[in-house]
Amino acid sequence: MKAYGATSKSIDSIIEFETNLPPLKPHDLLIKIDGISINPVDTKIRKNIEEDSLSPVILGWDGIGTVIDKGTEVSLFKIGDRVFWAGDVTRPGSNAEFEAVDERIVGYAPKKISTENAVAMPLTSLTAYELLFEKLQISIKDKGKSLLIINGAGGVGSVATQMAKQAGLTVIASASNPPAIEWVKDLGADFTVNHHEDLTSQVRDLGFQYVDYILILNAVDQHMPAVNELIAPQGHIANIVQPKFPLVLDKLAHKSASFSFEWMYTKVVSNTNDLKSQHEILNKISQWLDNGRLKTTMTENLGKINATNLQIAHKKIEKNKTIGKIVLTSSSDF
Repeated sequence: MKAYGATSKSIDSIIEFETNLPPLKPHDLLIKIDGISINPVDTKIRKNIEEDSLSPVILGWDGIGTVIDKGTEVSLFKIGDRVFWAGDVTRPGSNAEFEAVDERIVGYAPKKISTENAVAMPLTSLTAYELLFEKLQISIKDKGKSLLIINGAGGVGSVATQMAKQAGLTVIASASNPPAIEWVKDLGADFTVNHHEDLTSQVRDLGFQYVDYILILNAVDQHMPAVNELIAPQGHIANIVQPKFPLVLDKLAHKSASFSFEWMYTKVVSNTNDLKSQHEILNKISQWLDNGRLKTTMTENLGKINATNLQIAHKKIEKNKTIGKIVLTSSSDF
């Protein structure tokens, strides 16, 4: 099959090459890929590639396509099903003609929206869902409570804003420029603040002495002092960012506030007992996209899946100024 992979940390090392079809494990689906989206995790893993790797590393984990073969123990899907997924960082990714993916982390693709709009959603939606409903354990009883989302205009923040509003929360989303502010407001944010300025004073100027929940989706080291100050007594914080330095959490002690890490790949990498929950979450996301409860966060389609466009996408992601999601959907090169 044709694939695209990186041979070093350099963006320019992303090349086209030929490789064998992936072997199938018992729970695997073999999927013909129609579209992909690019996430910060793609660039982070590329940067960890050893210089002059002997074989290209196939990046990319968001994907959408059609099941063409399956492993011996597959029970959730049949050949011909259209599916979407966020993959497994320990295996070759979606920057290829075909990918093998465990059925328990795959969902049925939406039927009423386009390929480009659907493929933008798996990784960010899984992360946002797990943040809100597994880590923060938000439920109907929390209607009316407040949530601060740091980096509200990014991929995860854009989905989390929508989910939080559906759950009845008052959402304060950070956004640092006019297009980003407009973006998060269109997705339902009640208030906005600028994460490049003093978050504590801005939130309090809005009338919130404390907030009940905080999502940290960017620069955790930078924002922890404000988070420690703003979180309410018995409040909950969830973070997706790997800190560069030890985090100071002692100021949370007298508030009895909790702090959780979220990594969407924990379940598949560690083979946790709740692995199949990602299949169920993706099916729910698919339904929400089809019934309009959730809007796609796709903002740019770069066209064909090829080395040149993948390089462009990685460069855009690394500027840390993207709003929403970048996708590639034309598979005419295959």
